[in-house]
Amino acid sequence: MIHIAICDDEKYMSDHIKTMSSDFFRKKNREVNLWTFSGGKELLEYDGPIDILFLDIQMEDIDGMKVARKLRADKFQGYLIFVTVLKEMVFQSFEVQAYDYLVKPVEEKQFEKTMERLYASMQNASEDSLLVQKGYEGRIIRKDEIVFCEIINRKIYLNLTSSEVVDYYERIEHLETKLDNHFFRCHRSYLINLKHLKGYKNGIASMDNGKEIPVSRLRSKEFSSVVLQYMKNM
Repeated sequence: MIHIAICDDEKYMSDHIKTMSSDFFRKKNREVNLWTFSGGKELLEYDGPIDILFLDIQMEDIDGMKVARKLRADKFQGYLIFVTVLKEMVFQSFEVQAYDYLVKPVEEKQFEKTMERLYASMQNASEDSLLVQKGYEGRIIRKDEIVFCEIINRKIYLNLTSSEVVDYYERIEHLETKLDNHFFRCHRSYLINLKHLKGYKNGIASMDNGKEIPVSRLRSKEFSSVVLQYMKNM
């Protein structure tokens, strides 16, 4: 599931982008959730997942550039596409890591070109990300954001760098196959990200978020070897 947000104070423009987005991803056989927001304040109050954001720059309540700065400051990692009538504003878009900009009135050909590039980027990024499926909802999480994974009663708990904990049902053996060699199964209930390992002593791995993870005796020798190899390759 791809989560798309459209923020524009002109309803006809929001509806136009919503229709084109829906049509584009239907051709790709990808499911999408689409939300529309009539202003920056309304968007900033939303706390749900957003993978792609279409953001108008000129809005009456808060201009889109200020909204984008606020979102990035709050660790928004999604693809940001500005929608604007002012071409010169594009130069400010670099500071908020905008993926692209669409000039109003947005033509279908222009939209398709941008979305084809974005979709290719999303496909490439999937190697560095993990798709977490929780019920009917899906969420894309960058592997670098995961400090460690814990399993309790068949449920996986992903502890993220943001201090958020994401839980969902999956076997830890299946999760292990989806992660790369930066992760190590140090205990039957834990997978740790070596990128976030701060220290190791007396069977305890100290992570950079302050958490301490047990390393089983059966895996301690292999763990030491893996950590040394990881440090050599850094």
